[in-house]
Amino acid sequence: MSSKHEIDESLRDHIIAQPDVILEDQDLMRALVSANERAMGDNIVDLRGIAMKRLEARLDRLEDTHRSVIAAAYDNLAGTNQVHRAVLRMLDPVEFESFLMDLGGEVASILRVDTIRLVLESVQDESDPAVKKLGDVLSVAEPGFIEAYVNSGKAGPARQVTLRQIHEGDRRIYGRSAEFVRSEACLVLDFGEGRLPGMLALGAEDPHQFTPQHGTDLLAFFAGVFERAMRRWLS
Repeated sequence: MSSKHEIDESLRDHIIAQPDVILEDQDLMRALVSANERAMGDNIVDLRGIAMKRLEARLDRLEDTHRSVIAAAYDNLAGTNQVHRAVLRMLDPVEFESFLMDLGGEVASILRVDTIRLVLESVQDESDPAVKKLGDVLSVAEPGFIEAYVNSGKAGPARQVTLRQIHEGDRRIYGRSAEFVRSEACLVLDFGEGRLPGMLALGAEDPHQFTPQHGTDLLAFFAGVFERAMRRWLS
């Protein structure tokens, strides 16, 4: 009696007519390769099977990379749309007070941050009525504060955008919200020659929202638009 398994004739004809059906099915190909290895025995090295396994591993890595690239592109597109919407909202107000109030309200909501504060270096006292009126958005600091804060006390010019995780926010910047801030983006602002610098501080409760590994191009663009808008008001 023959030990061979007879294949159904209709199935055989179907496979011969459409061999790609088998070749494109990874599970089926693995089963066929395993059966071939068992038929050859343990004393024969199947170089073709080894090559196939390596190709499968490379294919899996390529698929993972492909998914990662698509996810990164999607996140970048979503981030770009967020910043564009925030910029358009920021340019809507026709009064300076509304401009700043929107910054801590609608603009912060669009950017999905928990708080935004504008820090201005000035010799003006925070007790000034105009400053107190915008106290939830505006913080006034002495000259030199921003560079020292961004650089954590180290000497040298401050970078335009600094992303970092922190144990707790600085009360001089975030006020009552400071205890909830676990990561921040510090955007250094240049208001033009003869003017003291400023800083936008974006604070988040999520410690992973702003980390040094994240890109800064979109936030640098946002800071550039804000600088130009502020120069218009300061003029």
